[in-house]
Amino acid sequence: MAKLIYVTNVSLDGYIEDARGDFDWTEPDEEVFAFITDLIRSVGTFLYGRRLYENMAVWETDRSLAAQSEPMADFAEAWQAADKVVYSTTLRTVSTARSRVERRFDPDSVRDMKRSATGDLTVGGASLAAHAFKGGLVDECHLFVHPVLVGGGKPALPRDTRAELELMDERRFTNGIVYLRYRPLGQ
Repeated sequence: MAKLIYVTNVSLDGYIEDARGDFDWTEPDEEVFAFITDLIRSVGTFLYGRRLYENMAVWETDRSLAAQSEPMADFAEAWQAADKVVYSTTLRTVSTARSRVERRFDPDSVRDMKRSATGDLTVGGASLAAHAFKGGLVDECHLFVHPVLVGGGKPALPRDTRAELELMDERRFTNGIVYLRYRPLGQ
């Protein structure tokens, strides 16, 4: 069975974006970017909320991004190779291939996806990830902790869910970002 992995950038004080909705502090350098590309290369399906999908869709809709460098072209290719499921009540159509819209997050449907998938799934967006945590679906958390305090905003992890986690891997990058890979205990 495939794993469902929550991958996110997070400030040191626990937020994915600041109180204004900005996340410009998450811009990776080449070392982190290459690591992230290797991480997502085996992903078969990305599960996104509307806002994150719209931010990520540029990896297919804006060809100039891939033209900027070989690492960016590599990321664009890996991203485009995967399926995307966008959970939204407002989005009517998608702008990328291999993508579809679902109106609501259904834990049983995600379990079925995990059972039938040939590659791992990732869940992106804190709100969507909170549903996955509550449904007991998250098999791993991959956190990229940035050396910045934003003082408030959207929390990276659900505030009303308790889970004991086991550290499985860690890596420190030269720019001060720390990668932490956890899995919930009992899985």
